[in-house]
Amino acid sequence: MKVLLLRDVEHLGKAGEIKDVSGGFGRNYLLPKGFAVLATKSHIKQAEERLAAQRRRAEAARREAEALAAKLSALTLTFTAKVGEQDRLYGSVTNADIATKLREEAGIEIDRRKIALEDPIKRTGEYEVLVELAGGITATLKVVVVGE
Repeated sequence: MKVLLLRDVEHLGKAGEIKDVSGGFGRNYLLPKGFAVLATKSHIKQAEERLAAQRRRAEAARREAEALAAKLSALTLTFTAKVGEQDRLYGSVTNADIATKLREEAGIEIDRRKIALEDPIKRTGEYEVLVELAGGITATLKVVVVGE
């Protein structure tokens, strides 16, 4: 029995693949649970159209992320903070502060968890911070911390 998988099935295949399975497995498990449908011409065509639309959306998201990465790479954020001895800040600059500053100054909305800052910035100076965007694309954002 040939079936078209609608969802990923462990040890069998991924969604959109056509698999040859035993009749009992298809009739008693895959079809009733909604994991697959019979591999007819119309179902195969629908699956191909769905995959093509999914690829177009992924490509559009990738292009958008690349444009945002170029915009972020050209951007420099400047933070002013009170400093003590040896240029240490009274406080720190965190990924949440960077996300807020991006929203306020550049109008770019990025989740703070996408800003890869291992430890908060506690000294004045220039820093390069990685920002993870959609599709595995990363951008380097320049952050400058200046003392008052």
